[in-house]
Amino acid sequence: MKKSALLFVLAMLALTLPAQESKTKSGWNFGVLPTISFDSDLGFQYGGLIDLYNYGTGDIYPDYYHKIYVEVSRYTKGSGINRLNYETIKLIPGVRYTTDLSFLTDQAYDFYGFNGYDAVLVKDWMDTESSDYRSRMFYRHKRSLFRFKNDFEGKLSGEKLLWNAGFAIQKFSIGLVDLDKLNKGKDPDDMLPTHDEEPGLYELYQDWGIIDEEEADGGLVTTLKAGISYDTRDNRPNPMKGIWTEAGIETSQKFLGSEASFGKFYFTHRQYFTLIPNDLSLAYRLGYQQTIFGDVPFYYQPQVIVSALRGAFSEGLGGSKTLRGIWRNRVVGDGFFYGNVELRWKAVRFTFINQNFYIGLNGFTDFGMITKKIDFTIPNSYPEGFNQADFFDPDAEKLHITAGAGLRVVMNENFIIAFDLGKAFNDQDGGMGFYVGLNYLF
Repeated sequence: MKKSALLFVLAMLALTLPAQESKTKSGWNFGVLPTISFDSDLGFQYGGLIDLYNYGTGDIYPDYYHKIYVEVSRYTKGSGINRLNYETIKLIPGVRYTTDLSFLTDQAYDFYGFNGYDAVLVKDWMDTESSDYRSRMFYRHKRSLFRFKNDFEGKLSGEKLLWNAGFAIQKFSIGLVDLDKLNKGKDPDDMLPTHDEEPGLYELYQDWGIIDEEEADGGLVTTLKAGISYDTRDNRPNPMKGIWTEAGIETSQKFLGSEASFGKFYFTHRQYFTLIPNDLSLAYRLGYQQTIFGDVPFYYQPQVIVSALRGAFSEGLGGSKTLRGIWRNRVVGDGFFYGNVELRWKAVRFTFINQNFYIGLNGFTDFGMITKKIDFTIPNSYPEGFNQADFFDPDAEKLHITAGAGLRVVMNENFIIAFDLGKAFNDQDGGMGFYVGLNYLF
C-alpha cells in the first residue's frame, strides 16, 4: 500500500551513568534511537526515541526500578507519535505502576470493514497502475487519539499470582482523510481523487448505516479494568522459561463520560521453553477477547486489551503487534482469537562501549480469526458499477495465517531493537509487512 514505508535505523547511541566494566548494570542506562522513514502519501518522517532504565545498585538486574520511554516523531503531512511512558516499582510499595500519556495522529488510518474475510479487500482499487484504481486512500480515514492510561499490578498470593487493575481516558477523533494536505506538492497525475469523485469505505459504511452517525466522528472512551495474572517468567523482556497468563474485564460506562457503555473480556496466555540453556527458546502466545455486553463504537473495536500497555499501539488484528504480514486492522470483530509461535535464538553476544549486547534471530508464525462478528445489515444499494460481491462475502471468515523471521539487537537485556518481516498466506490479508520497533512481541 505504501510505496516506501521502511524505517531506516541511522544510529544507536548507548550511554551509561556511571560506566561499568562488569556485566551487572547499576544506575541510569539509556538508549537513543533516531529514525527516518518516507511515505509517498504521508511524507517524510523524522524524530526519535529514548529509553531510560534505572537499575539502582544493580541487585535486581536485569529487572529495573524505573523505566522512562519518550518518543516524538512526525510525518511532514501531519501524522505523528508523541508519547511519554513511565514504569516503576518504587512509587507505590509492592505495586508495579505504569502510566502512558500519548497523542497519536494518523492521516491515513487503516479501515477494511468488519469481520475479517467477510469484508472483501480489493487491492487493485489502491493500485495506481491498475485499470480498476479508485484511490490509494480508499481503505483509510483520519484518526487522532489522546490517551491517558494507568495500569497497576501487585501480589495477590505469593510471588506469582498477581492482581492487576487500570483506568484510561481515550479521546478518539475520526474524519475524512485530508486530501488537500496529502496532495500538497504532488504532480496533478499523482494527486488523490476527491471524496466526491471516489468516496472511501469509511464514507460508504456511513451511507449504508453500518457506522452510526453519532460515532462516525469519534468520541470519548473512559474505561476501568480489573484482572488477575500468573507470572513465572525468569526475565521480563525475553524469558527463557516460565508462564505468563492474564485474564480480566474492561468496562466503559456513560456515567464515566464515555460515549457508550460496554464490557469486554480478555485472556492472554504466554509460555516459554528453554531448548538450549541461555541461547535457544520456544515461545507461544494465545489470546482471546470478546464483547460481553453493550455496543462498542466502531473506532474502539480494533483495541487489543492487555494488563499493561507495552508499546505505542495495542491494536489489531493485523500489523506489527498481532499478525505480522497482515495489514493493520484487517481483522476486526466483536470477538477474536489469535496466536503466535516463535523460535528465539540469541546468536551472538558481545560487549561494546561498556554495554552488554546480543544479536537475536527468530522465526515465527502468527494466526487469528473472528469468533464473534459485528452484527449489521448488508446493504442493498451500491455505487454505480459495483455490487455486493465487491464489498461483502458473508460467512467467508476463516483462520488468517502468516509466517516470517526477525532480528533483534539487544542492549543490557532490556533495550531491544526489533526487525520483523512477515508474509500473509492469503492475498486477501495484504501480502508482506516489514516492521522496525522495540521489544519482543511478547
